[in-house]
Amino acid sequence: MTYRETTEYLFNQLPMFERNGAKGYKNGLDNSLSLDVHFGHPHCSYKTIHVAGTNGKGSCSSMIAALLQTAGYKVGLYTSPHLVDFRERIRVNGRMVSEQYVIDFVENERHFFEPMRPSFFELTTAMAFKYFEYMKVDIAVIETGLGGRLDCTNIINPILSVITNISYDHTQFLGDTLAKIATEKAGIIKDDVPVVIGNANEETKPVFLRKALETHSEIIFAQDDSNKEVSKVNKVDDSTLLYITRSFGDIKCSLNGCYQEENVNTVLVAVKNLMKQGYLCECITENGRKSMYQELTDALMNVTKLTGLRGRWQTVKTAPKVVCDTGHNLAGWQFISRQLAATESKQKHIVFGMVDDKDIDNVIKLLPKNAIFYFTEANNHRALPWLTIQGKAVANGLIGGGYPTVKEAFAAALKNAAHDDFIFVGGSSYVVADFLKECI
Repeated sequence: MTYRETTEYLFNQLPMFERNGAKGYKNGLDNSLSLDVHFGHPHCSYKTIHVAGTNGKGSCSSMIAALLQTAGYKVGLYTSPHLVDFRERIRVNGRMVSEQYVIDFVENERHFFEPMRPSFFELTTAMAFKYFEYMKVDIAVIETGLGGRLDCTNIINPILSVITNISYDHTQFLGDTLAKIATEKAGIIKDDVPVVIGNANEETKPVFLRKALETHSEIIFAQDDSNKEVSKVNKVDDSTLLYITRSFGDIKCSLNGCYQEENVNTVLVAVKNLMKQGYLCECITENGRKSMYQELTDALMNVTKLTGLRGRWQTVKTAPKVVCDTGHNLAGWQFISRQLAATESKQKHIVFGMVDDKDIDNVIKLLPKNAIFYFTEANNHRALPWLTIQGKAVANGLIGGGYPTVKEAFAAALKNAAHDDFIFVGGSSYVVADFLKECI
């Protein structure tokens, strides 16, 4: 098979949550454990860091990977979903897995995995773990899928667990209260392995404390006053934020979505724990190494280059300025709506679509009333019809037309936008994926 034929096989023959929703979600570790035995427990050949949470886990995973790379480690990074190319999910020092490796893996292993009918994510996780062993990485940063306890990545025994935050998402699988969702995410906390919690509240904090007590794990709440690293954030320019930190001095970061403040704080607290474990150390100038402060700035200013991270308040064009963001649930939009409100422009144009398992009614209430909307739907079975979105939006006082594809919606926005206007593309990872594939 060619690479295209191989990825089409993966997308169409294996149950896939991104494409099929609940039908593509498998709850349990049986297949993952069978695949792991078959491949000889590849994740045991390198250290791992496990990252879970409702929002921010992709950004945090990428920032941690970027820092480890900058410090000289050979780093595997496993994230999801991909936006343009399947291979975005599996990287070593920022470079995507080769097309030939994907082809060979599927061709050589079909006889084993086809009878068990694994999900797309189960097989992709096994591929990633095996590839990292093949590439002899020092350490791999592993992002969970939508869960934790029964997520197929949860066969690893990491040196550090990170749980970014908890909010309502995928409630049909994880539970309809924050405590239930936190219980599922807390499933990645392992015996005697420290865990950093990015953000917790009165409903989720007791869940994490109980689990840490059960597993004898050191637990660090990154937002507590005694642990918090970020004391102030200043905007340097449209592409750079300056973080004033307690332990690391002044650090610049090129990820400038306002939601990144919490993520950067979580990452810095995780860095302190890694330093405590001996994986990252203060520099010794005589050895010619950069200071930890410089390494942090180098890493955080070059996250996208080092890891391939895309779609996080990403500027893709100027005059008019065009930004896309993969924020796709209510908690994410509480940040995005604030940033849209703070964005100065003559007129805002918003290309917007969502999928069918999100809280669209409450997200629509957060959308700016003074923008012109271009309602659309991604090329995905789970995408809400643009007509449905438009109907709900108009009922909430929003103004805009409907377009059957993201490409047509963006073309209309670009045609209507003046030189000093602002265009935003988002509402769903799949809307951003179509935008980056077809419009850039």
